Amino acid sequence: MQKKYLLFDLDGTLTDSKLGITRCVQYALKSLGIDEPDLDKLECYIGPPLIDSFQRYHGLSLEQAQIGVAKYRERFRDTGIFENEVIAGIPEVLEELKKRGYVMALATSKPEEFALRITKHFHLAQYFEIEVGSGMNGELKYKADVIAEVLRRIAQKHPEQDMAEIEADSVMIGDRVHDIEGAKKCKIESVGVRFGFAKPGELEEAGADEIVATPEELLEVFG
Repeated sequence: MQKKYLLFDLDGTLTDSKLGITRCVQYALKSLGIDEPDLDKLECYIGPPLIDSFQRYHGLSLEQAQIGVAKYRERFRDTGIFENEVIAGIPEVLEELKKRGYVMALATSKPEEFALRITKHFHLAQYFEIEVGSGMNGELKYKADVIAEVLRRIAQKHPEQDMAEIEADSVMIGDRVHDIEGAKKCKIESVGVRFGFAKPGELEEAGADEIVATPEELLEVFG
């Protein structure tokens, strides 16, 4: 796959954030009177916007979901954010891709404030020319919005290319259907990673252009 710009998702693609996210969802639900002791049942919250997930998976009203998001962030800000670890092999893969001359960007639906702290804490920020996340008040809520903002910033930094050329030279790398669908909406190709949180067949059904089983396989795709 001949590309220049590699856009990476965060949760499930660069880091294994299951423990922190599910514990914070559990905390938020408990504050709303819902007890869920099984963290595995809360894995579905990883990826999509929280405000949507609270309504979809637990039938909360918009007002309740907004409270849930606030309670989630209350715990995540100082505790859940570091209940997280870098996926084995990722730093080495990013280092090699950087040596090969790729321009890499972070494109995550996680609030940008949290995402920047995570990439700095785990020494990943050094690999990214651009880092974009969602806003705390609903800005860039969906993955397509985040990807579009990354492409816009690439265009600012690389004015020698028009947007059509940038789109053709860009690829989204992520572990969930939202990454693949977001890429399609933004007219760029996608690579799905099986080492994240996708259910069996999810990436194939979403229509990922390539699928890899390990971080190291990314070096084959972008040889």
